[in-house]
Amino acid sequence: MRLRHWQEECSTQAFKAFKTGQKHFMALATPAAGKTIMAATLAKYLFSENMIDYVVCFAPSVAVQKSIESTFAKILGRPMHGKLGAAGGVFTYQFLTTSKSADWSFLQSSRVFAVFDEIHHCGGHDTELSNSWGREILTNISDNVNYILAMTGTPWRTDQAPISLARYIKPDFAIQLDYVYGLTEAIQDNVCRLPEITLIDNDNLSVNQKNYSSLCMAMTEADLQYSRILNDTEALRYTLSIAVKKLADVRQEHPEAGGLVVASSVDAAIRIQALLISEFGQSSVLVSYKETNPQEIIDNFRTSNTQWIVSVAMVSEGTDIPRLRVCAHLSTVRTELFYRQVLGRILRLMANIKNQQAYLITFAEPALTEFTKRLKEDVPQMIVKFDKFERKSASETPSAGTKSETKGDAKADSTISETNWHFTKTEQNEKSPPASWVPFQLIGQYRQQVFSIF
Repeated sequence: MRLRHWQEECSTQAFKAFKTGQKHFMALATPAAGKTIMAATLAKYLFSENMIDYVVCFAPSVAVQKSIESTFAKILGRPMHGKLGAAGGVFTYQFLTTSKSADWSFLQSSRVFAVFDEIHHCGGHDTELSNSWGREILTNISDNVNYILAMTGTPWRTDQAPISLARYIKPDFAIQLDYVYGLTEAIQDNVCRLPEITLIDNDNLSVNQKNYSSLCMAMTEADLQYSRILNDTEALRYTLSIAVKKLADVRQEHPEAGGLVVASSVDAAIRIQALLISEFGQSSVLVSYKETNPQEIIDNFRTSNTQWIVSVAMVSEGTDIPRLRVCAHLSTVRTELFYRQVLGRILRLMANIKNQQAYLITFAEPALTEFTKRLKEDVPQMIVKFDKFERKSASETPSAGTKSETKGDAKADSTISETNWHFTKTEQNEKSPPASWVPFQLIGQYRQQVFSIF
């Protein structure tokens, strides 16, 4: 397999670091750059030099776990099912905390290389202040393996906790990375698609009988919650019309291209799918945490000609569907980490496609606008530093589970945990209107702000 330049450079650099006595190596590579191939190549180097007996990998979801297992097995030429004759095994972070039968004693008697994918899911530097996944890594894994590769495309946490296994430089506590491969470089190297981002706005919003000339003004100056915009049928219809047109244009030269809609709840996803089918004549599938076979739905969509997949927290980081070219981001979750990971779903390149541009459409909500403007920053300085992290008591912790970076309803609406991107119970949020409901109407003209940053 021919490596991309960055994959060869990073794996070689990590290999040399391990040979000279370094145990931990942390790499930032933008989503969709091909981190798994780089990690498997590094494992192959270590096996060839007789530096390890096994490799164990950890992933944030079952979908990513299967992808890692397949890629490592292909590059190493040996299975990764964790049984006799295997080069090692691949496990989810959830397995670390829930398995009653896991026996990690072999780590102490063998030479082991541990790979942690999307390590930002694991928070905390010590067992007392870590989240459950971070605690298990610190307790059972990190001290008992010979070499560690930690990988991430977004090296920060929304709750502002330090990332497990990461090093921070005093006095500012900025994260120290051994290797950085950002989105700008990936686009220049033709490793990732060039993203074009369209932010939808309206020039006249009436909130509580007062008019505002933009969504940003209405949200910052009035008590308008973002969920009201997402639930407005006309606003939704307009945004979907832009996304459908983009996909139609793309399919002129890439007939199998697909689109992704990231929805905030199952109820919202059902409404969106109904609009796509009945009003826009689009083919679509819906995947959510309520499905009995979500991975099968995703796998079938990956190789089908269906135009849209409407997802509720299922098509997230590490999910590899290269034919996705258009994304409508219609989730109430508004953190920079989530935003960049969603964008990464449409950036994977495909061979023999002339125009490799990707398109993300969302609303000109204040936080999303800021995230868009600083996409060129691989590590946004304003959010990756922390002074001191302390575990809050249950009474101090927001019920939604994540700390919002925006005002208003983000805490109430956000149902995705930073440590595990599977949904928690959302039925109450879906059925009940917010307590701070105010009269609201979109009465102006829609407008689009298009960002071609790179």
